[in-house]
Amino acid sequence: MKKTFESLLAVLFVLCGSASFGAEKAPVDYVNMFIGSCGPHVTEYGGTTPAVSDPFGMTQWCAATRLNKISATMYHHADDRLIGFMGTHQPAIWMGDYGYFTMMPQSGALRTDPEQRAVPLERDTECGTPYYYTVSHTEPDGSRIRTEFTATSRSSFFRFAYADSGAPMLMIEAGRMCEGGGIEIIPERNEIRLYNKERFDAHLGPRLYRFACYYVLRFSEPFADFGTWADGTVSEGRRSDAAPNVGGYVRFASDVRTVEVRIGSSFIDYAQAADNLDREIGRERTFEQVKASGRDRWNRELSRVLIKGASEDDLTVFYTAFFRTLQYPREFSEYGRYYSPFDERIHEGTSYTAYSLWDTFRAQHPWLQLVQSERVDAMVRSLVQMYEESGWIPKWANPTFTNIMIGTHADAVIADAYVNGFRGYDLEAAYRAIRKDAFTPPTRDEHYRWGDRDFWNGGYEARAGLTHYMKAGYVASDRTDESVASTLEYALDDYCIAQMAKGLGHMEDYRVLMERSRNYRNLYNPQTGFFQARRSSGEWDADDVGFTEGANWTYRFCVMQDVPGLIELMGGRDAFVKALDENFDKGHYRHDNEPGHHYVYLYAHCDRLDKIQTRLPGILAANYRNSPDGLSGNDDLGQMSAWYIFSVMGFYPLTPASGEYALGIPAFEGFELALSNGNRLKIVARDRKKHQTMEVVRFNGKRLDRPFIPVREIMQGGVLEFSTK
Repeated sequence: MKKTFESLLAVLFVLCGSASFGAEKAPVDYVNMFIGSCGPHVTEYGGTTPAVSDPFGMTQWCAATRLNKISATMYHHADDRLIGFMGTHQPAIWMGDYGYFTMMPQSGALRTDPEQRAVPLERDTECGTPYYYTVSHTEPDGSRIRTEFTATSRSSFFRFAYADSGAPMLMIEAGRMCEGGGIEIIPERNEIRLYNKERFDAHLGPRLYRFACYYVLRFSEPFADFGTWADGTVSEGRRSDAAPNVGGYVRFASDVRTVEVRIGSSFIDYAQAADNLDREIGRERTFEQVKASGRDRWNRELSRVLIKGASEDDLTVFYTAFFRTLQYPREFSEYGRYYSPFDERIHEGTSYTAYSLWDTFRAQHPWLQLVQSERVDAMVRSLVQMYEESGWIPKWANPTFTNIMIGTHADAVIADAYVNGFRGYDLEAAYRAIRKDAFTPPTRDEHYRWGDRDFWNGGYEARAGLTHYMKAGYVASDRTDESVASTLEYALDDYCIAQMAKGLGHMEDYRVLMERSRNYRNLYNPQTGFFQARRSSGEWDADDVGFTEGANWTYRFCVMQDVPGLIELMGGRDAFVKALDENFDKGHYRHDNEPGHHYVYLYAHCDRLDKIQTRLPGILAANYRNSPDGLSGNDDLGQMSAWYIFSVMGFYPLTPASGEYALGIPAFEGFELALSNGNRLKIVARDRKKHQTMEVVRFNGKRLDRPFIPVREIMQGGVLEFSTK
C-alpha cells in the first residue's frame, strides 16, 4: 500500500505541469498563514494564527502579539506589537490554552511584564509558513534581534540572531495564572526545564491534579548569567522557582551573535520531553535540515490534491484551507504512550485531542476520511478511550471535559466512520459509548438548566434535558437552556447511532432511535413554519428562545437526517424550495457559523441541483478570500475550511452516517486526489468558466440519476465528471 501511494504521488507531481502550478511552486508554497487572523469583529472572524507545527502536531509554536485567553488568541494580524513566542495548545479563539509557555529574546535590561517587554511588530520582516516563521524587532536600546523557528509535532527549533551591539538575553515565562508553573536552570548542561499546569478552561471541566506540560530547552551557547523571577521579584543566580507568575532568564557572552534552542514538549514528564526532542530533532541536525524536513512533510500531505484551472488567489485560498484541515484533532500521544486527562494515568496507545465536535462532525471529519483515512481509526479509538477512562465521550475535549456547545456529536463522527467502512477500533465499545449518550441523562438533569459554558459544579452535561426528551420527545424550554437546538441535534444524533445499531444487529435500539430521530416534528409550529420552544406542559414558549448561536431562521432547516420529512412538514417541494430561496435571498443565511452549513445542499432533495450550483459561487466569494480578514467566521478547527474544500470540489457530506454525498459543482476545471487508501479520484468540469450550471454528472462513465453519490464509491476512486449534456 505504501509503495502504491508513493507511486501515485509521483504521478501527480508530474501532472502538476498540466495543472495550475508554476514549475517553481509546490502546494505548500501557496499556504497563506495569515488568512483568518483578523476581522472587523473582536471575536467573530477566522480566529486562526500563523502557528507552526507538523500535521496534527501536539504542540504549536506562534508569535504572540497579545495575551491569549478564552475569546482571544495569542496572535492578531491587526496588532502592532510583539510580546514573545509561545509553545501553545489553544485550538480555537473560543477555547482556552493549556500547558503553554512564552519566550522573548531581549537585549539590555530584563523585562518580564508583557506590557514592558512589548516591541513594535515589523511586518515587513515577517514571514510565516506551515513549517517556518521569522520576524525581526528593535530593542529599546536600539539593537536588532531576528527570531526564526521551525517545528515538528512535539518539538521546536529556535534560532535567535542578535545584533553587534547589546547584551544578548532570553526571557522565559513559565506561568502567569493561579495554577502557575515552575522552572529549573541547569547551566552545566546549557539546559532549562520548565513545566506549566495552567488550563484556561479549568472552570468548565473537572479538576486535574497531575496535569502539566513539560518542556526541555537545550541551548547551543553557555550561560554567562542567569536567574529566575516570580510574582514580580527577580532572583539573580537562582536556579529554580515555582509560582503562579514565574519564569527565568539567561544571558550570553557579549560576543555571541547566534543562539539556537532545541525544545521538546511532553504531557508525561521531562524524560519523555527529552525523548521526543531526540526523536524529532536530535542534537546533530541543523536548523535548515529540520526546516526542510518540515516543508517536505507538509508538502507531501498537501500534494494529495492537485488543481487545474485555478487562479493564484484560488490556489492560495484552497491550500490554506487544506492546511487548516490538517491541524485537528491534534496528536496527544507520545511514541506509544499518552497521559489521559480523564483518569490521570499514563496509558499505552495512540491518542488525539481537540475535538470541536459541534462544528467538525459536519465536514471536517468526513474530509479526513478521504485524505487522512490512515488516521481515522485512531481518532475514533481516542474517543472510545475517553469513554473507557471516564465513563463518557466529551463534547469538546480541551484536553478534558469542557461542557461547551450542545449535542453529543461524537455519535455522528463514530457512526459516520462506521457506515463508511472504518473498523480499526472496538466496535461494541464504540457503540456502548454513543448509546450511553442517547439513553443516559446527566446527573441532576431535572434540577439544572445547563446554561452555555456553565461551571463544572453541575458535572458533565452530556445531553442536557434528555430526561424530558425521552419522555415527551423534546427538550423542555422551562427546564433546560437551548432547548430547540438541543432537540433538533439530539434527533440527528439518534439517527446516526441508529445506523450503527443496525449494522451491529441491535435492532430494538435501531427501532427506538429511528423513531426518536423524528422528534424534530414535536417542535415544528405549523402556524409559523418554524421550530419553536415548548414548555414541559406542552405549551408553546416565545419564538425567540431555545436556540444556540442564532434564532429561528438559523435553525429552520436543521434537519439533516430526514429531509423528506421536513419537506412534507413545510408543505411539499415547491414550498420547501420557496422557503430555502427566502432564506438565501432575504439575508437570513449566515455562513459564518455552522448550523446552516448544509442548507444549500438541501435543494438536492428537491432535485434542484441547479439551485445548488447557482448559489455556491456567491457563498464562496462572500466568505473566503486571500486576505488576513478572509474568513467570515471562526474556522473552528477546520470546519469552515473543510466546507470550502468539499464545495469547490463538487460534493458535500449533507447527512452524517447516510453513506452518501450531495452533489454541487466544481469551482475549477479539475482536481486530482490521491486518496489515503492508495486510490485516485479525478474530478472533471471541462469549460467550467463558460457554464453556470453543469447538471449532468457521471461517475466512471455512468450518469447519476439523482444528485447524490455513495461515499464508498468516491473512496474507491475513479472519474467524477460534470457537464451540460
